[in-house]
Order: sequence, then structure tokens, then C-alpha cells
Amino acid sequence: MEYQIRQASVEDADAVVRMHTLVHEECYGHLLSPAFFDARRASMPERVEKRRPYLDSAQPRIIALDESNEIVGFADAGTGRDDDLPGELELYSIYTLSRTHGTGLGGALLKAALGNLPAYLWVLEANLRAQAFYAKNGFQPDGTRKLLSPDWEELPEMRMVRSVI
Repeated sequence: MEYQIRQASVEDADAVVRMHTLVHEECYGHLLSPAFFDARRASMPERVEKRRPYLDSAQPRIIALDESNEIVGFADAGTGRDDDLPGELELYSIYTLSRTHGTGLGGALLKAALGNLPAYLWVLEANLRAQAFYAKNGFQPDGTRKLLSPDWEELPEMRMVRSVI
């Protein structure tokens, strides 16, 4: 299957939030409570409004569209936010709908967002599939861990870092 990969625009905000909500349910349905997902669905209008200025950026805000022009993937990156800054560039997020898994779309989004530059990211400790994907793309755990905020039910995360490929 062919995907169109491009920089997102402000006009994509609604579709990005809808896809992001669905992919969270697909990826984390077994890790988070039904109340979490109810709250995510209920907050979609305000999340769309917050997403609009975020997408109005020269930093990588990459979307992937399928043959019917539906957003099926998203990746974003930018200046590292950690105090100890293991790298200048942070992969903030990368998600693809489960129906695209195994197609190479994740790798294409990662390449579009980061190129071959050194970077770091945070991944849920329970998300072994994502950890394997990142390891395949040169990321390794650096031993740093933290808990997500209470609104994310304090799930544990670990940091992974990649040097130049």
C-alpha cells in the first residue's frame, strides 16, 4: 500500500486528533481504564483547538495519508525537553493505526521526522512492540525512567536514545 507523507497543516487538526484518539485506544486499550478513553473522546473539541497552533510549525509535524486521503499515521519531533538533555532532538510521538502495522509506514514516518539524526524519545515500559520498533531503528534504553502524569494514570515510561546512524 502506498502512503502520502507530508508536513501537517492547521487544517489537519481535527483529523489528527480523531486519528490520535483512535490509535490510543488501539495501542493502550489494555493499559488504561475505560474512564481514560471516555475523557479523551469528550475532550476532542478542545484538543483540536490546542492542536491547531501546534501544527502551525516548521518543526516536523508529519502525517501519513492512505489512498482514501485518511490520516493513518502521525509523527512529531522538535527540541529536546528533558533537563539532562541526552540529545538536541526529541521524537515527541509517532503513531500509526493498527491496520498499517508491518507496512513500513512507521519507519517512513520516523525517517521523515528525524532523518538519521541523533535523537531520544519516551516509550511506555509496557509497550514492547514500540520498544522493538525503536531498537530496530537504532534507539537503546539509557536507564532513565519516569511516571506519566495522573491524567495518564501514572504509567511508567523509559527513555531511549539513538546516536548518529
